[in-house]
Amino acid sequence: MSTRVAVIGAGSWGTTVAALASRNADTILWARRGELALEMNETHANSTYLPGFVLPAVLCATSSIAEAVSQADVVVMGVPSHGFRAVLSQARPYLTDGVPIVSLSKGLEPTSLLRMSQVVDRVAPGHPVAVLTGPNLAREIMAGEPAASVVATEQPLIGTELQRVLSGAMLRIYTNNDVVGCEISGVVKNVLAIASGMAEGMGFGDNTRAALMTRGLAEMARLGIALGGQLLTFSGLAGMGDLIATCASGLSRNHMVGQALGEGRSIDEITRKMSMVAEGVKSSLAVLELAQQHGVEMPFTEEVVAVCHRGRSAAEAVQRLMQREARDELDGLFQ
Repeated sequence: MSTRVAVIGAGSWGTTVAALASRNADTILWARRGELALEMNETHANSTYLPGFVLPAVLCATSSIAEAVSQADVVVMGVPSHGFRAVLSQARPYLTDGVPIVSLSKGLEPTSLLRMSQVVDRVAPGHPVAVLTGPNLAREIMAGEPAASVVATEQPLIGTELQRVLSGAMLRIYTNNDVVGCEISGVVKNVLAIASGMAEGMGFGDNTRAALMTRGLAEMARLGIALGGQLLTFSGLAGMGDLIATCASGLSRNHMVGQALGEGRSIDEITRKMSMVAEGVKSSLAVLELAQQHGVEMPFTEEVVAVCHRGRSAAEAVQRLMQREARDELDGLFQ
């Protein structure tokens, strides 16, 4: 019997994952808007989030969440972190017992500071959890460019099956049992991508970007390890790999937000004009609060929060970072 996959959320990445899965399994994609589901079924296109790409003809779409999940063997949640709980709660009554739930979200729940795997445990207890993460720029993967991602789960058999379902000719899927480290990497790299974009918007070059990514990785690892993540995860695809892609790419929404901030535009002006969510803007507040709860120093995150939410200019943020007290490079790096 073939695996049946339901992908919840028809944004750029959710649609891309559904397209990938449809080549290996019966796949249905849930869109909140009925007109978007109709467009994908009739024209095999998602002009809102993936203009210019043709979706597999075998991929079906629906605006009925009951239809999407009631027959699914795997449910993939491709909705932003701030709406994750509400949508999963909507799907919960129709889930078959024990169906694995895979999170694509790279954010924290704003009020509770929970990772999405923790939200799944609370909303749908008894359902195994996995996380798909890594350098996942949707347009490049849809274009068939070589790429690699990670499925993180504590259950090896589920990881192996997801590896089979999601892999493609030009996409390698690796497994990892460090759910905490992979999730924290995905959250923090979005915040760091805003900082990287700010540097680019201010006209800084490769030295600045290299320093930011290297010290940002240390910041990411400090928080991840404090929460129970494994050190090596942060040097892998979920950590360094995703950090490089998001900090360097013009396709990254978080990088685009940061660049506009560096050019002097306000966060309100920037977000009003965006049709898709830049997770790092909202997540930065939650990341900083979580870090403070665990006594973890995160200077880049502090400055991103100050620029995005407290009116500080990008130029002042750079000045504050450069005037921090000098220290040994490895002092407190992973503590």
